[in-house]
Amino acid sequence: MEIKSFGKFFTPALLAVIIFSSDFLNSNLFAFDDNHFAVWFVVSILCFACGWFIDRSIGWNFGGKVVFATTIAAVIVSIFVIIFFKEYFNANELLTENLILFSLRNITLGAMAIFGMAIAEVTILEKDIALIKERLAVYEDLIKNAKKEAELELKDAQIKAQKIINDAELNAKNIFLKKERIEHDLKEFIRIENELIKKYEESI
Repeated sequence: MEIKSFGKFFTPALLAVIIFSSDFLNSNLFAFDDNHFAVWFVVSILCFACGWFIDRSIGWNFGGKVVFATTIAAVIVSIFVIIFFKEYFNANELLTENLILFSLRNITLGAMAIFGMAIAEVTILEKDIALIKERLAVYEDLIKNAKKEAELELKDAQIKAQKIINDAELNAKNIFLKKERIEHDLKEFIRIENELIKKYEESI
C-alpha cells in the first residue's frame, strides 16, 4: 500500500523530469555513429516503465489523465524554456521549428508512457480473462454435473411414479376380481337358498 501511495506522486514527477530533461539531448535521434539513438532508446524505456508503474499504482482511467497532464505540462514548460533560452537550443534553426521538434519529442515520450500503461493493462486483463475462463470452466462442470444429477433424479422419479401406477393398477385389478368373486359367491348363495326354499315348500 505504501509503495502504491509513493508511486502515485513520485512516478508522474519522474516522468515529467525525464520528458523535460530530454530537451537537453541532441535532436538528431538517428545519429547511430554518436550513439544518440541508444540514449533515446533508454529514455523511451524509462518513460515506458513509468507508464507501466503508473497503471499499476493509479489505474488506467486516472493514470491516463495523469500521464496526459504530465506530458502537456512538460511540453508547455519546454516551450517557455526554448523561447527564453533559444540560443542554447540550436540557435541556427528557426524558433518555430525548434518548438515543433521539441514538442513532438516530448509528446513521443508521453506516448511511450501511455504505451507502457497499455501493455500493463493488457497483462492485467489477460490475467483476469484467464481467471474468468477458469471460473467459467468450473461453472460449466458444475452445470453439467447438476444436469446429470437432475436427469438421474428425474429418471428415478419416473421409475417410482411408474411403480406407484403399476401397484395402483394391480391393486385395482385385485379389488375388481375380489368384487366379482364376492358377487359370484353371493349369487350362488342366493340361488342355493332359493332352491332350498322351493324344496322346503314342496315338501310341505
